[in-house]
Amino acid sequence: MLRLTRLADGIDRFNRTIGRAAAWLVLAVVLIECAVILIRHVFGVGSLWLQESAIYGHAALFMLAAAWTLHADKHVRVDVFYSDASPRTKALVDLFGALLLLLPFMALILYFSLPYVARSVVILEGSRETSGLPLVYLLKMLIPAFAVLLGLQGVAQAIRAGTMLAEMRTEEKRIRRDR
Repeated sequence: MLRLTRLADGIDRFNRTIGRAAAWLVLAVVLIECAVILIRHVFGVGSLWLQESAIYGHAALFMLAAAWTLHADKHVRVDVFYSDASPRTKALVDLFGALLLLLPFMALILYFSLPYVARSVVILEGSRETSGLPLVYLLKMLIPAFAVLLGLQGVAQAIRAGTMLAEMRTEEKRIRRDR
């Protein structure tokens, strides 16, 4: 049990580090968008390169910080039942949600995205626009990275929920035995 908890802690640290680094992309995206607006409205010049940079930064932010968001329990969830549920029910929802929904979905994303990304990397795919960024393949590489990071966080979530359920069960047995 301790090894699994350490694994979950390591996954949490890893995703937290990546998420915090990705959070700096917010500043970059805002500065780039301000530059796009300034250049367009003050100087009357458009920059596709800058516009695509903002899109890439925005995509990277969401793809790389999604696992950190799950770890921080700030993701979107229908809290109608979950918020008032007992700790046992929450642990069951987290465990089965990770095992039956999150992990299979991330496995499918990974499975279907790898050939798509590989084709893009082989040809070093760039923007369809002449003055766009020549790095579309890097943007597409975020798709499997997203699946791996979120899948790892799902494993950590399942470990934590399973550990909590096991501890609750052990405590219930101890209480019954002591009666």
